[in-house]
Amino acid sequence: MRAAFGLIVLLAFGVVVGASVVRAAPRSPYLEELTWTELRDAVAAGATTVIIPVGGTEQSGPHLALGKHNVRVKVLAGRIATALGDTLVAPVLAYVPEGSISPPSEHMRFPGTISVPVAAFKGTLEGAARSLRQAGFTHIVLIGDHGGYQTQLKEVADQLNKAWAGSPARAHYIAAYYRASEAPYDKLLRAQGLSDAEIGMHAGAADTSLQLAIDPATVRTDRLDSAHGAATGVLGDPRRASAALGQPAVDLIVNDTVAAIRKARLEKRQRP
Repeated sequence: MRAAFGLIVLLAFGVVVGASVVRAAPRSPYLEELTWTELRDAVAAGATTVIIPVGGTEQSGPHLALGKHNVRVKVLAGRIATALGDTLVAPVLAYVPEGSISPPSEHMRFPGTISVPVAAFKGTLEGAARSLRQAGFTHIVLIGDHGGYQTQLKEVADQLNKAWAGSPARAHYIAAYYRASEAPYDKLLRAQGLSDAEIGMHAGAADTSLQLAIDPATVRTDRLDSAHGAATGVLGDPRRASAALGQPAVDLIVNDTVAAIRKARLEKRQRP
C-alpha cells in the first residue's frame, strides 16, 4: 500500500515537474509567435530590446526566390536575438522602396518586385517603432538586408530619438548588419579563390552562397548556369556558390550585429 501510494506521489510529482519543464521551455524570439501575455511577461522579465527586420520583395535573378531578403533577415534576426538573450524580433517589413513603378526602373523592370514610396516606408517603420515602445520596449533596433534603404533606416532612427528625447526609449540603426555582408565577406571569398566578377553585387556568388547557407529551398540550383548577366537581373556569377562559402557571412553578420547592438545599448545607458 505504501509502495503504491509512493508511486502515485512520484507520478504526480513527475506531472508537476513535467508541467514546469513545459512552462520553462525556451520561448520563440519571434514576436508574432507569442501571445500578448507571453510578450508582456517577457518584457517584464527584462526582454526590452526588439529588432525590426527589414527585407524587401525583389527579383534576384532566375535562381533566387523573390522573398530572399525577407527569409534572410528573419532567420538572421532570430539568431541575433537568441545570441543577445534578452531580445525579441518583430515581423519582417517586406514592402520597401524598389524604384519607380511606372515607368518601371531598377528592380521594378522584373515581374514580382514590389515597391512602395519612401514616405510610406518610413511611416510604416515609425509606426511600428512607436507601437513597440508602447508595449514596453526601450531599445528599438532597425536592421535592413537590402542596401537601397539604409539611409532611410538611419533617418527614421534619428527622427524617433529626437521625438523620444528625455524618455527611456531609444531607436538604434545598426549599420553593421548590412556592412558585414559587403567588404568583409568579399575579402573572405577572394581568399577562397573567387574573383570580383563572380562575387558580384547582386545575386552573384556572394549573395547566392549566403542564401544557400540560410535557406537552400529558396535557391534554384538547376538555374545557376543561366543566372548571370544584367539581362537576367544578376550582377555577378553564382555558378560556384555553395552553403560552405556562405556560412562565414552568416557568422560575420550575426557576430558583428550582436556586438554593435550591445555597444549601442551601452552608449544609451552612459548618455547623461
